[in-house]
Amino acid sequence: MMTRVLVVDDETSLLSLVRSYLEREGFEVRTAQDGETALAVARETSPDLVVLDLMLPGLDGVEVCRRLRQFSDAYVIMLTARSEELDKIVGLSVGADDYVTKPFSPRELVARVKAMLRRPRHPAGLATEEAPAPQRFGELTLDLAGHRVFRAGVELELTPLEYKLLTTLASAPGRVFTREQLLEKVWGYDYYGDDHVVDVHVASLRRKLDEDPSRPRWVRTVRGAGYRFEPMSPDGGAPCAQNGR
Repeated sequence: MMTRVLVVDDETSLLSLVRSYLEREGFEVRTAQDGETALAVARETSPDLVVLDLMLPGLDGVEVCRRLRQFSDAYVIMLTARSEELDKIVGLSVGADDYVTKPFSPRELVARVKAMLRRPRHPAGLATEEAPAPQRFGELTLDLAGHRVFRAGVELELTPLEYKLLTTLASAPGRVFTREQLLEKVWGYDYYGDDHVVDVHVASLRRKLDEDPSRPRWVRTVRGAGYRFEPMSPDGGAPCAQNGR
């Protein structure tokens, strides 16, 4: 079956241009020019990936993405004409996987679509009964078998990329991961795009992990190098980690 892509934008010329480039690469493309229509088409066609403009008449892209996530696990690439960090973070926080800032090259967008579709949407299932034990870092618990994260017993609503980013960093507490290393491990070797996407996802992740994202507790920035996972003990002392119960 052909891979299905839904492109949502209220600019007719841009919609036609992106559609022609995607169809040239062998994708089955549907389009919509407003949020309500986009959701209806998504329910009807079950797209594998959605290219979604942030600024739409009626329902904006953020609300469309939020509602889409209630019934679809399609990849979402958000299009935004704005460059502010907040716009990107808000889009990613409701389940978008990547963003592209307008104006953009249609070839770059197609390359990102193809690279994203080569990634498995869900983590591979466990082949044996030896499921990994939960990892506990103070009040933060990573349930690797259940693909869930809890803080003080409350489950956090992380996107698939946020979850993979967190578990990658937590796999080696104290180790500094460069942006390039995180792109390879989380986005994949064939990711085509700006490594600034790592910073945006880290910021979004911190908004969910920390009461005060400006003073991150678990994901620390190492200036000029990258990021490291450095959980603190409940009393604020040295880093602590426990596996299992």
